[in-house]
Amino acid sequence: MEMELTRTSQNVLFDEFIALKEGAEAPSESQLFAFFDRLPAMPAISMLGDWQGGVLSRNHPVEKQLAVMRWDGKRFNGADDVNPIISLDDAGKRVVNDVLGTASLREVVCRGVATATMIYDKSPVFDHFRKVHPNLVVGLMDQKGNNRPLFFYLRRIQ
Repeated sequence: MEMELTRTSQNVLFDEFIALKEGAEAPSESQLFAFFDRLPAMPAISMLGDWQGGVLSRNHPVEKQLAVMRWDGKRFNGADDVNPIISLDDAGKRVVNDVLGTASLREVVCRGVATATMIYDKSPVFDHFRKVHPNLVVGLMDQKGNNRPLFFYLRRIQ
């Protein structure tokens, strides 16, 4: 069952997220950092479940890689059982893609805030999550050797 996201006048962060995601112009890296830094921490336990994703950083090299993989999101089964790449198969079904292996989920300090972080088991990559809404997070991919961060989002679907 898909979780519904409601847009209310009280949820300024949600409105700002929509403006960044759907704006005619690509948001700058400084705009994305400013938005991310205003978001509250996401507890690791709250990440459990299936999430569908999308990219906020436009024209980022990883964006092309995700498109080739037909990336659709992530699955958090437990602290030591995370499928970081869920792809769509030819029939449009969500399937685990093992191209990058598995991951762990912990709370790690990122930009001064202890928040849910997915740590790839075989790659020097940390995905830090901040909460827009209980069913919507913004992620910041911190990849060793890549000076340009990737901002993305995940929307809970289960």
